[in-house]
Amino acid sequence: MGMAEKSWELAINRLGIEFLTDMQKNALDAFTKYNNIIIISPTGSGKTLAFLLPLLNHLDKNKQAVEVLIITPSRELAQQIEGVFRNMGTEFKVNSCYGGHSMSTEKNNFILPPAVLVGTPGRIADHLRSGNISMASVNTLILDEFDKSLEFGFQNEMSYIISRLPAVKRKILSSATNLNEIPEFTGIANPIILNYLVQEKDGNNLQINIVKSQKKDKLDCLFHLLCNLGSAPTLVFCNHREAVERISIHLKEMGIANDYFHGGLEQTERERMLVRFRNGSSFILITTDLASRGLDIPDISFIIHYQLPTTDESFIHRNGRTARMHSSGSSYLILSEEENIPTYIKPGYSIYKLSEDLIMPEKPIWQTLYLGGGKKDKINKMDIAGFLFKQGGLNKDELGYIDVKDHHSYAAVKYDLIHSVIKRIRDSKIKNKKIKIEISY
Repeated sequence: MGMAEKSWELAINRLGIEFLTDMQKNALDAFTKYNNIIIISPTGSGKTLAFLLPLLNHLDKNKQAVEVLIITPSRELAQQIEGVFRNMGTEFKVNSCYGGHSMSTEKNNFILPPAVLVGTPGRIADHLRSGNISMASVNTLILDEFDKSLEFGFQNEMSYIISRLPAVKRKILSSATNLNEIPEFTGIANPIILNYLVQEKDGNNLQINIVKSQKKDKLDCLFHLLCNLGSAPTLVFCNHREAVERISIHLKEMGIANDYFHGGLEQTERERMLVRFRNGSSFILITTDLASRGLDIPDISFIIHYQLPTTDESFIHRNGRTARMHSSGSSYLILSEEENIPTYIKPGYSIYKLSEDLIMPEKPIWQTLYLGGGKKDKINKMDIAGFLFKQGGLNKDELGYIDVKDHHSYAAVKYDLIHSVIKRIRDSKIKNKKIKIEISY
């Protein structure tokens, strides 16, 4: 085994991954042979590892400069990529930058430049214009979810950033859809294309269901459907932010716990909603199409299209959150009497008959605890777990998923124990520091 192989094998062991997909193996191989690579593969198929793993064989531990720049369309995806790279346990520094995050904190992170910088186009461009960081040593550029970046209108920012990368030798572009043409500003010419869209789910693992609403306003139908489906991770997609919030409030008034997610929320709110959904404090997330791409959220049992997606591409990406890889899932389209079955729905769908029973979904067994300390305070998951076991009096099965951010953390605690835990730890210190502790609703 050569050193190159050993680098990524150690990384996937740390990530708890037993084997690589064909796409990831081919990306590793392509990295050694080609300078321009395009990876086209469905959402949830492992593109992040496909471009992160090969980097380990090309980073120089003797350099103190940014060697790899990863541009991604959303804050959440930037955070996710940073987290995956950190969890590989390498000796290389990684940082992310994005709107809604402190510019001064990011600038301080650049005092000792990261080997790998991940960020959204607007924020990276801001740092370049302000002279906060040098890109003179960047030899690898990765344009992740490039099709989404184009859709969001980031062409000018990406063009500006690429024009400021004098030493780039290798460019990798990833996309969840086929690209009709590669924009000239990317500088990508004669690329090797790894296209895995042919392996996208053909519907064998995904059951499409049509649900007929008796009213133009589908709220009662949605409530009835959620009662039929029970307590399982569910995404409810809408086309507009206003609809997301209206539906969330209505369901809560009807006694169904849920959270909502859209681009109009502050970064801390978006983060909190995703954490609660990931750790099981909420089974139902009402969202716009923002949650259809790139987010690190668990396997979803049910997708509900409350409002019909405007394109077949959007329909594919929404459904891509379930029946991922080798799992199965179900997708439900709620249609009012005035709505027809869209042309992109192929034969093979089922008409779902709502049962007359209205059995309320069980409430989540977890609640989320907020702790006002994180990575920058030298606090890690083991510190929090030990703190909650010792001072909080929890047993192992009473503590769930722990998520540590830069300046704060979240921990899932059994719902009926969280108030007693807070009472026990209210005046305690973690790492000799007293921090804010409260329930994260």
